[in-house]
Amino acid sequence: MITSPDNAQLKLIRKLQRKKARAETGLFTAEGEDLVGAAEAAGWEAEVLLEAGEDVEPELLDRVSALGSGSRVVGVYRQRWAEARGDLSVYLHGVGDPGNVGAVIRSAHALCDGPVILGPGCADPFSPKAVRASMGSIFARPPAQSGFGELIGAKIALDAGAEIKLGAGSLGVDAPLVLCVGAERGGLPPELAAEADLAVAIPLREGGPDSLNAAMAATVGLYELANRISADV
Repeated sequence: MITSPDNAQLKLIRKLQRKKARAETGLFTAEGEDLVGAAEAAGWEAEVLLEAGEDVEPELLDRVSALGSGSRVVGVYRQRWAEARGDLSVYLHGVGDPGNVGAVIRSAHALCDGPVILGPGCADPFSPKAVRASMGSIFARPPAQSGFGELIGAKIALDAGAEIKLGAGSLGVDAPLVLCVGAERGGLPPELAAEADLAVAIPLREGGPDSLNAAMAATVGLYELANRISADV
């Protein structure tokens, strides 16, 4: 039973809340029984696994928790990256909110064959907030990294100003498909949008908000494109 706040494992867990430490060590944390269970189900072995009351005094684990309410169990895992390919994947560019990045990883796990591919300016998918937002999907569907020019497949850019509406008729492109989503405010940079094979807009109700956040937009796009691919099989 760990009874000292100076324990090396506790210090590591606290340290991994910082992006620089995650980059230097290649490690990250997952807190809570659901996330640790998802890691186990996906075959990930923890480098460190501490359960309150079993391995460590509960108040000491609370002190190093990234959650405001503390945690019953914390695991430390080694980061994994997938290949940037699949019948359907999603590319994020400049999506800096880790909650959005984690939510898109969850959506991709639920809806498509390929990973979330991270481009420049994206939040760290292994940050505590992103891991929590993924609800464990980061273990089943690890993210990938790639530049826009290296993406494999037809690039479909989400663009609120596009004339072609998602869900309206044939898109004229075949799998593999890469749904490309930019930052919520600015979208994809114009120079990247110009390189896409197709630009589509999500039709929104007149009188409602004029945009969706990046995670919701990516989810809607993935749902539509996944249905199209399934229908073509």
